[in-house]
Amino acid sequence: MNKNFMYGIGAVKYKDFIVGYIEKGSFDLGGVKPEAAKVEAEQVPGTPVLVIPQSNGNIAPTFNVIQLNYENLHRLLGGTLHYKPDDGEKQTPTGWTAPSAAMLMQGPWELALVSGQSILIPNGTLLSNLGGKLTLTETAKIECTLEVAMPEEGGQPYGVFDTASLPSEWTQYKLPASPEE
Repeated sequence: MNKNFMYGIGAVKYKDFIVGYIEKGSFDLGGVKPEAAKVEAEQVPGTPVLVIPQSNGNIAPTFNVIQLNYENLHRLLGGTLHYKPDDGEKQTPTGWTAPSAAMLMQGPWELALVSGQSILIPNGTLLSNLGGKLTLTETAKIECTLEVAMPEEGGQPYGVFDTASLPSEWTQYKLPASPEE
């Protein structure tokens, strides 16, 4: 792989599970650009004489989950799963109902890229809702925004690393486990 490029969302991971299929073309790193205060002087028209940084840029990924089995609805939106009575040992959900209160999914996230890197987010909060269109050419979806915040114990809000060699100092964030672990 050419490590000079970052592309392709391979998996979105939160704690102990991998989020389902992401709608093609829906994943956007989003976020805000860096901000700075520009100080201008009358004697120097058209160009600031001083630029004072105010804030770094940040990411706020948005994406649509289109794999809407009952388990994904429950994991990403909260609520209650419903089962057939006496379904044996392995209970298979037969329905889902929405939560009566807002659900908070906050903690470590990993965005595993097809290009071989991972974006690690120690403290992300998922905001999601059921949306989309119910037509014969589109599917319903869970519309997601992942808000990135500083870790409570300090550190960096996110980092980009080779997926095969994640740094040991990031293990303190209890990032999602790899499927082979």
